[in-house]
Amino acid sequence: MHKLLLGDCLEQMKTLADNSVDMVLTSPPYDSLRSYGGQEKFTFDKFKEIAKEISRLLVSGGVIVWVVADQTINGSETGTSFKHALFFKESCGLNIHDTMIYASEKPPLTHNRYEQKFEYMFVFSKGKPRVFNPIMEDCKLAGKISNASTFRHDGETLGKFHGAGKPVKEKKIKGNIWIYRNNNKTKHPAVLPEKLAEDHILSWSQPNDLILDPFLGSGTTALMAKKNNRNFIGIEMNQEYLEIAQKRIESA
Repeated sequence: MHKLLLGDCLEQMKTLADNSVDMVLTSPPYDSLRSYGGQEKFTFDKFKEIAKEISRLLVSGGVIVWVVADQTINGSETGTSFKHALFFKESCGLNIHDTMIYASEKPPLTHNRYEQKFEYMFVFSKGKPRVFNPIMEDCKLAGKISNASTFRHDGETLGKFHGAGKPVKEKKIKGNIWIYRNNNKTKHPAVLPEKLAEDHILSWSQPNDLILDPFLGSGTTALMAKKNNRNFIGIEMNQEYLEIAQKRIESA
């Protein structure tokens, strides 16, 4: 199933069956940080309706990756990211399985705080995730013998390390701060890095699973789903962006 749908995602999702989507990967139009071609304002009330609909579609053990950030207004961050996360947990019954960080280089700003270098990648799950294919990375001390056996603080033994006295393994599970350079070459103002989308798709889904992106934009989620033998449904209300997505997918 490879589908691109033009229209409001809330209305389009209502046409889909309960428990029909294996994974959701998306970045909603949070706050007013980007202009998306004259689309209606993405209010919190609108978000709540969409979140409930996404949760209805998700299979047991399915995962939502929600990439989001906050606008700063009058010297204070809005907290939209946290509001979204808590609503998924408290009102939709999902687990906040992981709070991940998407770190990237961003243009410097002139203000009285440190430069903003990241966005949140909340990983929500309906129960225990049914798929986890962790991305592995090299261990810096691979092959060396680990001598440390305990973890202490202020003279108190707090716990013991597993595998003390054994050779350090060649690979370990990657941490939850992921760094990407985003070379956006489309007309869309906020494109997810292709590698970010691919890493999440490979981590939380299997071949032939169905991936949904209700805010498709220029189509990165659908593109990487197709490249990795996943089915996809992408929903976008801006026709220009949907046409960009179509061309990117066809080129693959």
